[in-house]
Amino acid sequence: MKAIRSSLLAVIFAASAVMCSNSNAANNENNNFKNKETMKFEKVALPYATDALEPVISKTTVELHYGKHHQAYVDNLNKLIVGTEFENADLETIVKKSSGAIFNNAGQTLNHNLYFTSFKPNGGGEPKGKLAEAIKSQFGSFDKFKEEFSAAGVSLFGSGWVWLAKDASGKLSIEKDSNAGNPLTKGLTPILGFDVWEHSYYLDYQNRRADHLKELWKIIDWDVVGSRY
Repeated sequence: MKAIRSSLLAVIFAASAVMCSNSNAANNENNNFKNKETMKFEKVALPYATDALEPVISKTTVELHYGKHHQAYVDNLNKLIVGTEFENADLETIVKKSSGAIFNNAGQTLNHNLYFTSFKPNGGGEPKGKLAEAIKSQFGSFDKFKEEFSAAGVSLFGSGWVWLAKDASGKLSIEKDSNAGNPLTKGLTPILGFDVWEHSYYLDYQNRRADHLKELWKIIDWDVVGSRY
């Protein structure tokens, strides 16, 4: 009888162990699924080291701006879209169709994705190809374009963005948008955006926004920017 009882207990313990294992696996699978859901959007990977844009943009500013501010917009967006019509939408659709907090965080996620991928170490110079031709045709010269673009950024009141954008026909325009604004909401395609929120430059330039904008031209990756035209 003792042998039979021991055998039964062994079977029961083995079955319990299997059930627990299956339960843990199911829980882990559910948790992984939830994590994937909440991580629908992620900030774009930097194509350079955090200190690579110095002295134009310091490592400290990149770590704060990209690592903290940009990450916060992405995290907030992922939380806000759960259970809404935008839960399975792509980022551009959300920017075009949303409002309020969802728009603010979606806009800033997209804006910063474009911003941080517009730079490279030892960048600068001038665009080439079709974008260069369009700028010359629209503004008269590249220098004239830079002057108008920088002036728009300096004159924008408060926080926001200055953009080079194109319409469906390829016509260029300089757009000023407050806060999380993006040319997509006007039916335009963003090509180049300068961030004039203070968190993008204050550690390096304090209140000298004009100096900051002037320096950014030295690190533009015109190959990437030109590919957006």
